[in-house]
Amino acid sequence: MRATSKPTRKMVKSVPVKNPVTQPDFLLTTKTAQELYASAAQEPIYDYHCHLSPKEIAEDKKWADLSEVWLGGDHYKWRAMRANGIPESHITGKARPYEKFLAYAQTLPRLIRNPLWHWTHLELDRFFGIKEILNEESAPKIWSKANEKLKSLSAQKILKANRVSVIGTTDDPCDDLAHHQKIRASGMGTRVYPAFRPDKALQVEQPALFREWVFKLEKATRSSCATFSAFLTALDKRHEFFHAQGGRLSDHGLNHAYGKGGSEEDAARVYGMALEGRRVDLADMDAYRGFMMVYFGELDAKRGWVKQLHFGALRNANSKGAKEIGPDSGFDSIGDWPQIDRLAGYMDELEGRGKLPKMVLYNLNPADNYAVATLCGNYQGGGVRGKIQFGSGWWFLDQLEGMKWQMNALSSLGLLANFVGMITDSRSFLSYPRHEYFRRLLCQILGEEVENGTLPKDMKLLEGMVRDISYRNATAYFGMEAGKV
Repeated sequence: MRATSKPTRKMVKSVPVKNPVTQPDFLLTTKTAQELYASAAQEPIYDYHCHLSPKEIAEDKKWADLSEVWLGGDHYKWRAMRANGIPESHITGKARPYEKFLAYAQTLPRLIRNPLWHWTHLELDRFFGIKEILNEESAPKIWSKANEKLKSLSAQKILKANRVSVIGTTDDPCDDLAHHQKIRASGMGTRVYPAFRPDKALQVEQPALFREWVFKLEKATRSSCATFSAFLTALDKRHEFFHAQGGRLSDHGLNHAYGKGGSEEDAARVYGMALEGRRVDLADMDAYRGFMMVYFGELDAKRGWVKQLHFGALRNANSKGAKEIGPDSGFDSIGDWPQIDRLAGYMDELEGRGKLPKMVLYNLNPADNYAVATLCGNYQGGGVRGKIQFGSGWWFLDQLEGMKWQMNALSSLGLLANFVGMITDSRSFLSYPRHEYFRRLLCQILGEEVENGTLPKDMKLLEGMVRDISYRNATAYFGMEAGKV
């Protein structure tokens, strides 16, 4: 018999896995899309709605490590880590910073097809020059490299590096805006404007908290709010103060719209009940809130502002988690209230009074996209291009599918070319690649349709369109001077 040699194991050389996010043509699968993105990428960022801290901008905040800047306050990541079985000690608890980072790195391979996988690697590449895929094995090297780079970064340097020309923050009417004044005096390139967000003026169902906030309003205006009329006057004063600081935006975070509300007498009665600590029932609450929302709309119209309405969020659905850790900690979801009748009633009331301001409507439930897009069309006019805007996909919808749904609805039922574009809606300074994410998707959508023959290959027209949506429409619409970046 012929002797047979023993089989030998063939050594296969490990080939590094390519990170698609770091490739120049990420999301851009056609030549036309790539050409369009080259134009869109030239535009600065006009981030008209976010939750960045004016204090951190004014003080040019620096961070101790990657965990602080990346995981602190990021409820998107917190939700994902909980879903992966990470203990709360390593999410919002007392675990050491590296342990929290490692827990997120261990979670990331499970996030395939979740937008966090894209966002994470965009941020690692764009801010830290790290192109490796983050996982448990690569975590130590990435932690070390990112922390070294972080030493040279600060809040203002990040804004400058990302060419952020305008930021609209989210500010309580009682805020003295001292940090905004400091930012303006500093001469930094990015212009930072306050947005008037009077959500606490509506919280009559929580009398103790409402009274506490009214006392703050009295202190801010140096006037009594003992009567409802005085309360309205005090809010008008604060609105005027924000205007004097350059603000041209209001914002409201609502579960759902409240229609046109009750009469001033109804609202005054409910206001008195709340100040006295008495219980307010649902009908009274809606009458009061509807009246107040109409009043806030009139203030915006009086000073030529843009009103932003964020609606459709079911907040603190996990009441135990929210109580233990706090609000905005990842215990919210999409709500399912009837919106359109009430929202139409609200807008129609303002239109009938001749006091309908420019508005951006942000819808969180995609089931309402077409209804909201058609509602916008009812109130256009007055010589204002895109007076009522169907706002970009936000919160749970600021990912590829959600943004595409919003743009498709707007395209089918309105004018995509007049769209004022993307927002970060974020508390993180590292979220600015989301504007790039949005622009790449926009160019991919248009590029695909050029390639399949449903749009003309008029590059001058289309390049102007993507640049408008990326930046120029917002500068014209909001009327707030852009910084030189």
